[in-house]
Amino acid sequence: MFIRHLRDCEEFTAGDNTILRELFNPLKEHLNLRYSFAHARVAPGGMTLLHRLATSEVYYILEGTGEMEIDGEHRQVCPGAAIYIPPGSAQRIRNTGNVELVFICIVDPAWRVEDEEVLE
Repeated sequence: MFIRHLRDCEEFTAGDNTILRELFNPLKEHLNLRYSFAHARVAPGGMTLLHRLATSEVYYILEGTGEMEIDGEHRQVCPGAAIYIPPGSAQRIRNTGNVELVFICIVDPAWRVEDEEVLE
């Protein structure tokens, strides 16, 4: 059994300026997974940099409100929204609320820094 608590995960800023804590990444732990699983935060009024991943990604919004942009298409998101981001798509998310925008990121195959390209 492998259990990891969020408080035990090191916080870092990803290339797109998202504050992340990776809970599971099979490239860093010996886990039989294809995907990585991370907790993400964007401050009120903040926005991630436009970027693309070579891999597919899913966001699941836990708290706050925002506007998701994928390949120039914009949609409002709120808690309970699941967002599929196809590989190679230009993407960013903006916090449109007064509290942190908090979401889960699942990247398949697992996230690697070299698979991310910042576009701005």
